[in-house]
Amino acid sequence: MSTNWIDSIKWDADGLVPVIAQEQGSGDVLMFAYMNQHALARTVETGQAVYWSRSRQRLWHKGEESGHFQQVHSIRIDCDADVVLLSVTQLGHVPGIACHTGRHSCFFRQLEAGEWVTVAPVLEDPARIYKA
Repeated sequence: MSTNWIDSIKWDADGLVPVIAQEQGSGDVLMFAYMNQHALARTVETGQAVYWSRSRQRLWHKGEESGHFQQVHSIRIDCDADVVLLSVTQLGHVPGIACHTGRHSCFFRQLEAGEWVTVAPVLEDPARIYKA
């Protein structure tokens, strides 16, 4: 397989590209993360989302600790080739959890009358997901 496609992406100064993970069935935006070239190549190879963790400074296979993996159905880039969009199915022992808070989506707070209001429930206690 040719890798010329990976060179078409506009990587930032740190060698990263923003990535949006969107649920295939519902269209819900589940999370936002970054990938470097190796993470994107591993995602293509494995069919599961692999990101670059800026806090850990290493590749992060989504679900490696929680068991909430993302099966990738398609990979798109935007018109400027500087954002990646993944269409995914969120897998796991409690299906549909994408956020480390135990919620379906990382976008669970909504601005209402000048306040951030939590609008999505916790589906599983994070203490049960991330056992020490």
